[in-house]
Amino acid sequence: TSALVCYQEGIQLLMDAIKETSDSVKRDHLRNRAKTYMDRAEKIKDQVLKEKAAGTYHEQIHIESGSVGHSYEQTFGHLLDNMVTSVEVDDAYVRSVHQVQNFVRLCELLKKKCPCLKRIKLTTGLDQRDQQSQLERLSQVKSSLMDHGINLTTEYSDTLHDREIRLDTGWIIKIGRGLDYFRPAANKFSLGFFDHDLRACHETTVDIFHRNYVRTS
Repeated sequence: TSALVCYQEGIQLLMDAIKETSDSVKRDHLRNRAKTYMDRAEKIKDQVLKEKAAGTYHEQIHIESGSVGHSYEQTFGHLLDNMVTSVEVDDAYVRSVHQVQNFVRLCELLKKKCPCLKRIKLTTGLDQRDQQSQLERLSQVKSSLMDHGINLTTEYSDTLHDREIRLDTGWIIKIGRGLDYFRPAANKFSLGFFDHDLRACHETTVDIFHRNYVRTS
């Protein structure tokens, strides 16, 4: 799906260039290139649809240690759209301040990309060292989401190991390290403190699957 997004972005750039050029030879060349990209994009789209229908779609992204450019939006934002109404997040470590802040960043992305989103369910582990602070943080997240018309429910499990995000459109995003795959910023005034595309990452693997299932009410 990331390849499809790249082709679509390339097509848009070519179409913009066609509008701006007055050279007929150059315009014809750009049109031919755009048609080639469109044909390739259609083939990829057809292949993805076939694999989704068969339940065999699998995309893997390897994030190298110290690499940048892997914010949530860059990594799986292309899966988020107006068809998503419910999201489930399993991550045992949404506990400390920075871990809850990562969850907030995910919620912000979901709000921005999924205008029809109504529900988020978080399953995580309890912080045995400072349970009250964790509960207060997540309560504030719930209140903020409610202001935007999104209901957050939180369940706690001491046996949770899987780390994944499930969309009710059938997409499943498994992240080896969970949401917490970013290295700490050098300080609060360094680039990458706010924009995670500029934040160095820990090594991890992201696996994207698709399954067809009936959306629950």
